[in-house]
Amino acid sequence: MSFEVRKLGIMGGTFDPIHYGHLVTAEAVRTEFDLDQVVFVPSGLPPHKDPATITPPQHRYLMAVLATLTNPHFEVSRVDIDRPGVTYTVDTLADLRREYGPEVEFYFITGADALAEIFSWKNAEELVRECTFVGATRPGFTLEHLSPEVEEFYHRNAASFRFIEVPALAISSTDLRRRIREGRSLRYLTPEEVVFYIKKNGLYRKTGENGPEEGGTA
Repeated sequence: MSFEVRKLGIMGGTFDPIHYGHLVTAEAVRTEFDLDQVVFVPSGLPPHKDPATITPPQHRYLMAVLATLTNPHFEVSRVDIDRPGVTYTVDTLADLRREYGPEVEFYFITGADALAEIFSWKNAEELVRECTFVGATRPGFTLEHLSPEVEEFYHRNAASFRFIEVPALAISSTDLRRRIREGRSLRYLTPEEVVFYIKKNGLYRKTGENGPEEGGTA
C-alpha cells in the first residue's frame, strides 16, 4: 500500500465470477463512508456449500485481481483462500486485524439480504464489536419478515449497521454463469479482462457447474 489506511472496507464473497455489481458496490461504499481502501477477500470454502460446485479459489482470486487493477483504492487478499478449512467471517477479520493493526476501522461490505442472516453467523456477537457492517441493497429493498431473534439482534447492535442503495446489484454471478453456458455476451457486466480469463480457462461451460448464487454481494 502506498498510503496509510485508517478506514478499511472488507468485501468478502465467493466472486464466482466477480462482476461490476461487486465493483460498483465497493466504490459506492468507499466514497460514502470515506474509506481509504477496500480489500476484496475471495472465500476459500464458504459454509453451506458443496466444494464441488465452486470454481477453484486460484481462478476466483486471479479474476478479482484482474477486475480491480485499475482502481488504486482496491486490492485483493488471499487470507481466506490460504487458510485451510471452512471460511468464516470471524477468522477473516482476525487475520486482517493482525495485518492492518488495532487502530484501523473495519467496514464489512455485504448484501443486505445476507445481513438478514447474520444472527446465524459464527460468533455474531463478536463480529459486531469488531467492525461496522454495510449492507448494500437494491433500490426498494427492505428487510422484511425478520425473525424476532434477528430483529432483536439488530436493535441491540444498531450502531454497527449501515445500509446503502446500489442499483448495479441487479447484476449477479448466477446470471453471468448462465450467460456463459448459453453462449451469451458478458460485455458491460464484468471487466473485459475477466471475460478473457473466463474464456481462456474454459470456466462455467458445463450445465450446473459452480452451483447457486452465493449469499450477499458475491
